[in-house]
Amino acid sequence: MKQLYLTIIYGMIMITACNTNKEEVKILKQSDFPAPPVAEVVPDTFENFGQKRIDNYYWLKDKNNPKVIEYLNAENEYTESVMASTKELQQTIYDEILGRIKEDDESYPSYINGYWYYSRTEKGKQYRTYLRRKGSLDAEEEVIFDVNKMAEGKSAFIFAGYSVSPDNNKVAYLFNETGSYAEYVMKIKDLNTDEEIGFTVIGATSVTWANDNNTLFYGVIDQTLRPYQIHRRGLNEHQSTLIYEEKDAKFRTYVSGTKTKEYIFIGSASSTTSEERYISADRPLDEFKVFMPRVKDVEYSVFPHKEKFFVSYKDRENLNSMIYEVPLTGYEDKSTWKVFLPHDDDARLEGIDIVKDYISVELRREGLTEIIVMSLNGGDTKKIVFPEPVYSASMGGNPEYEATTIRYTYTSLNRPTTLYEYNILTGESIKLKEQEVPSGFNPDDYTVERLWATAPDGVLVPMAIVYKNGLKKDGSNPALIYSYGSYGYSTDVHFSASMYSLIDRGFVYAIAQIRGGSDLGEQWYEDGKLLNKKNTFTDFIACSEKLINDGYTSSDKLAAMGGSAGGLLMGAVSNMRPDLYQTIVAQVPFVDVINTMLDDTLPLTTGEYEEWGNPNEEEYYNYILSYSPYDNISAQDYPNILVTGGINDSQVLFHEPAKYTAKLRALKTDNNILILKMNMESGHGGATGRYEGIKETAFDFAFILNRVGIYK
Repeated sequence: MKQLYLTIIYGMIMITACNTNKEEVKILKQSDFPAPPVAEVVPDTFENFGQKRIDNYYWLKDKNNPKVIEYLNAENEYTESVMASTKELQQTIYDEILGRIKEDDESYPSYINGYWYYSRTEKGKQYRTYLRRKGSLDAEEEVIFDVNKMAEGKSAFIFAGYSVSPDNNKVAYLFNETGSYAEYVMKIKDLNTDEEIGFTVIGATSVTWANDNNTLFYGVIDQTLRPYQIHRRGLNEHQSTLIYEEKDAKFRTYVSGTKTKEYIFIGSASSTTSEERYISADRPLDEFKVFMPRVKDVEYSVFPHKEKFFVSYKDRENLNSMIYEVPLTGYEDKSTWKVFLPHDDDARLEGIDIVKDYISVELRREGLTEIIVMSLNGGDTKKIVFPEPVYSASMGGNPEYEATTIRYTYTSLNRPTTLYEYNILTGESIKLKEQEVPSGFNPDDYTVERLWATAPDGVLVPMAIVYKNGLKKDGSNPALIYSYGSYGYSTDVHFSASMYSLIDRGFVYAIAQIRGGSDLGEQWYEDGKLLNKKNTFTDFIACSEKLINDGYTSSDKLAAMGGSAGGLLMGAVSNMRPDLYQTIVAQVPFVDVINTMLDDTLPLTTGEYEEWGNPNEEEYYNYILSYSPYDNISAQDYPNILVTGGINDSQVLFHEPAKYTAKLRALKTDNNILILKMNMESGHGGATGRYEGIKETAFDFAFILNRVGIYK
């Protein structure tokens, strides 16, 4: 699920002169607008473990019901009317964000199998163009995909990537026209003629080529959108051969090639357990061999070297993972495995990249990234050092096996993202490309801090903040706090060109690294999932209280934002502590937890029992029900709330934000603004074009600004 930075919106502001020196800002309330839509009450009763639940809005689940679409359209019309006075502010923010983005830009080229590959954005165009040059950057440019042409006339379009054949002449690629994150079409084209060849696959997930340049292996989804089968098919074959089917509904399966070009791997994984099988890429008709049979709560990944395998390995005693060095033959006997990098209780293994003579490892220690490079020939271990107290770094590795360099990116809250190349032989880093801010940006105009909040159980929770120099800590500043807090995804700090439309207007921007992510290691994740899930919410509340208690902001100026599982976080904290927040932005929020997790026909449900628990078991049912945001809406005052959704969302189905809004409207006792913005053309990520995406961000930010009386 995707960590989202969308837009913020709201209503209207009137300014009344109090005297010649001071103006009083009147922030309009719900009662200043026409009455909002009221969803029809159609009670559905559910009983589990002797407990009855009545769901008045279960009917909103069916988007084929004309009444559902009528309701969604009514909500969108209401949102437009409430936000009408912010149109000028939205345009101003849009122009600001656009001014911080280099519209005509290129990625730095990467050398892969004899070609330099890169992509380009062009002013006025919504999507990227993917290109390559043969052998030299001075060679003739070849257009592989112009996504703008592919998306012409489409209301939504996602280009999900491509795989080039070993002979560089053919390419398989994935896309959709719905905005869904799960339902892709795979096609194949000849790079010499630009014409489609072979076959089309509906519902494709992953793809890789065998070395014969004719055979493809690819994954497909089932009716719940779970990647569950791997197929093999030659370009001229009339039908595919089923190679592997993952029958355990908690597992997803995928196929991939390797850097050494020697193997094809099929991986199967749940949230806690994994298994891999492989064949030689030269012999696509061979039967796949299991590398190591699955064992509950054991996760491993195989990284081939031409002389050995390296295996990242995690179990209950080694939660942060370790690395084994394993022989190419005889590895079935685990006594042949040698520890290459031992487990470290204080450092989580985040990534591995292998070249001929070196292995690069990305670690996370105390919430910050480390990158080390270890020699395979007995040389010294080298470490890439980062100077700032709060930052994010990500290892990019090198796609060429013989390489002696690796790439990595570096960013912080006030440092634009920069791509570096590290020379392993000399230990030197060279800057390749820095994110440009055309309208100008000076990092020294801003202060970045790392704070630690104390959770109710005494645990210290890290938080990164950024604000404009000269800020007075007197509680008068508006603030926005963001987090995610699920699936072990760390909420990394990074430079956001859009966020400075808030920061430059006096906002403190905070990122809370709460439990449920892996910011402080794998145990940090374990302590925020299943029967520990409420730690995620109380950690976020503690961080919010820290901002207020230390004078950075106050509860009548604090906004909170989160998307998807971060939207669950928004729903939970607004139920638990509505008094802490002036505004909540819940983007595509996962809020109907108990109903969704009880319905195994929905996407993601069964596979997520290991994240949330299985509510078919009474202990988990009771625990999930105790925090599920939709089920815990009560007759109390709530903050101003913006809820977003996508009609084609495959991750959080549209009915969750719709039902959530309907029930909030019925029960809330305040006069604050509540609006639902449902994208009727796209899915989980909202608008798919970059300019349309900026418009959505400007909308969200206008809502937040308007709610604290900032209207320009």
